[in-house]
Amino acid sequence: MARPGRLQIELAVVLAVVALDQAVKALVRQTLELHESVEVIPAWLNLTRVHNYGAAFGLMNAADFPMKTVVLSLVAALALGALAWYGATLPAGQRLARAGLALMVGGAAGNLIDRLGSGYVVDFVDVHWRAWHFWAFNVADAAITVGVSLMILDLLQIGRRRVSRAV
Repeated sequence: MARPGRLQIELAVVLAVVALDQAVKALVRQTLELHESVEVIPAWLNLTRVHNYGAAFGLMNAADFPMKTVVLSLVAALALGALAWYGATLPAGQRLARAGLALMVGGAAGNLIDRLGSGYVVDFVDVHWRAWHFWAFNVADAAITVGVSLMILDLLQIGRRRVSRAV
């Protein structure tokens, strides 16, 4: 079980991710019209405002069914709760996993706020090369991706302290 100080740090990470995500999305909403694009790095990176009505990577974006926003919000809220519950069970020594979960929870919460408030998630980072475009993403998505990467490193036991055992 984690010490109270560690939980405060993790909660601060969650809140920082949510605050940064929501602040940047508010700035995007104020400065870019839907589908408006600003070139940042020629032939590589644009800021393009898009609305994701689906799940991650635009999955189910084109799908239309009754109460889609409610269903996706409920699934996201359940996943967020499961992540938080899992994080509460992790030992304090699994620092990478705990950091990864804090980033994932912050990112999931940021996107859930969008979905509940607007019915869609604002995405704006448009990485491309020639005619190929990666899915547009946002700060919350980046936090989730880094968090998953840290969880994978933890699964591979990278960064864990080895405990010597006396025989």
